[in-house]
Amino acid sequence: MSTTMARKETMERKWYILDAAGKPLGHTAATAATLLRGKHKPIYTPNVDCGDFVVVINADKAVLTGKKLEQKYYRTHSGYPGGLKEVQYKRLMQERPGFAVELAVKGMLGKNSLGRAQLKRLKVFTGAEHTHQAQKPEIWE
Repeated sequence: MSTTMARKETMERKWYILDAAGKPLGHTAATAATLLRGKHKPIYTPNVDCGDFVVVINADKAVLTGKKLEQKYYRTHSGYPGGLKEVQYKRLMQERPGFAVELAVKGMLGKNSLGRAQLKRLKVFTGAEHTHQAQKPEIWE
């Protein structure tokens, strides 16, 4: 019996829809990261990009458990003295909920060219409508 290794050229990518309404942000992001990496497939190979496309809808209705809305911050630094910028997640979820979902998924993917390629297949929408009906996405439960 031989082991078949997946190849990028032969991968068939499917489209999945994840509904974030009423679900914890981290749980939705973990499911999206698993689908983007392809770990749900029996032919999964860690060094090959064998994941699928993921459409996350209702990103504005995702919830943060505990006191994360008040205590969690998104921080960036420009590299210059005094260049730290902080945004509280309460404000981030009100103004840019799609970006919060993208950040959560990005943190769960690899920090290399493979992770960046996988992140390009993530599509996040704040409402229930999305623009990918032509791809016939399946709802992931």
